[in-house]
Amino acid sequence: MTPAIDLPSLSIIGAGHLGMTLGRLWANSSAVRIQQILNRTPASTEAAIAFIGSGEPAASIEQLAPSDVTLISVPDDAIAACCEALAASGKLSATSIVFHCSGARNSTELIAATRQGAAVASIHPVRSFAQPEQSAANFTGTLCGVEGDVRALQILTALFNAIGAQFVPVKADQKVLYHAAAVFACNYLVTLQDVAQATYGYAGIPPDVALRLAEPLVRATIDNIFSHGPAQALSGPIARGDMATVTRQLDALTAVNPDYAQLYRVFVDLTAALATRRVKPGA
Repeated sequence: MTPAIDLPSLSIIGAGHLGMTLGRLWANSSAVRIQQILNRTPASTEAAIAFIGSGEPAASIEQLAPSDVTLISVPDDAIAACCEALAASGKLSATSIVFHCSGARNSTELIAATRQGAAVASIHPVRSFAQPEQSAANFTGTLCGVEGDVRALQILTALFNAIGAQFVPVKADQKVLYHAAAVFACNYLVTLQDVAQATYGYAGIPPDVALRLAEPLVRATIDNIFSHGPAQALSGPIARGDMATVTRQLDALTAVNPDYAQLYRVFVDLTAALATRRVKPGA
């Protein structure tokens, strides 16, 4: 008979969309054993366990059993306080590993665990977790910005490799800039589409039609950005040097929405600088 493999145990504090996704992936892997789940309410804890398909509920940090690895997946502003409570519970030791998945905060948020001898890290999967079912199904190949203690990263590398993730080292003191880049790439892209839809509206275009007009532009531009880079994907009046059109558009925007005009004006300067990096055909 083959002896049972003694898998490392992992507990999750704050199994929201991200925690549930990772929990399900690990429950289906052979790299870790899901031990306990602790959410703010018993109902959300049970819902997380049902989604993950493994784990036992914990009613409080004090009721958590010691685990080899603990994921603190609470909102950013609560990470440090949650870690302090975990450290005060006496459940950490020199063999413990504690990590969080914040994009903007680094592993120093877990200083309370460090003081107990635990190794700490931050692992930020670069993916939207708005739909956990979909996120789990498509997780393979996800890049993760990582930093932390060597011992923690050695163990966590194996755990994340087991679910198809790839690590990208990030400097701890530059973590907030790393996350700001992600906000530009993702969140503000959504905001720009909202501005574009509203601007179409000023021209008398209904919202649903506005999205249909924008879709082929956005999809083709995104494809070109990731195939050729931002500079070569640039098109439009500034790329052509048609500043007369830019001026007319600024005047029109100022008349209907000064805030949009101000945003447009900022992008004029940034886009003009980008245009200077384009390699023109035949050059």
